[in-house]
Amino acid sequence: MSLIAGMIHDTTTHYPSQCYRPLGGYVAFEATRDLILHRPPEASYTGIGLAAVAFVTMPILARAKRRVAAGLRSEAMHADSRQTDFCCYLSGILLGGLALNARFHWWWADPAAAMLMVPLIALEAARALRGKSCCDSES
Repeated sequence: MSLIAGMIHDTTTHYPSQCYRPLGGYVAFEATRDLILHRPPEASYTGIGLAAVAFVTMPILARAKRRVAAGLRSEAMHADSRQTDFCCYLSGILLGGLALNARFHWWWADPAAAMLMVPLIALEAARALRGKSCCDSES
């Protein structure tokens, strides 16, 4: 691998971890604040719809990205497909929190679901720094 190709590979491998750090901090801050202040979220049927669409479509998109990655023999595209899988997991958690709030008016469900996301986001950031993903095997 050439020097430039190696630099591009390192950048595409480590970029997601740099994005997850501020995301995890923001989610943790907002969820903690909402839980402490007993701040109920607004019922967002648009949010529920978007989360549902993401939850259904992300696995399909991830599979398509893996096919393209295999055809191109692209590690970067394969890593992107794993990030798309991760997006599906986060969408499922988000959907659960929004749905519980909308259906049962549990004000704490949405920020509690967000707090469930924080360790997953942190884990994914750490794994991405090591060139792995939440969807990789541990071997």
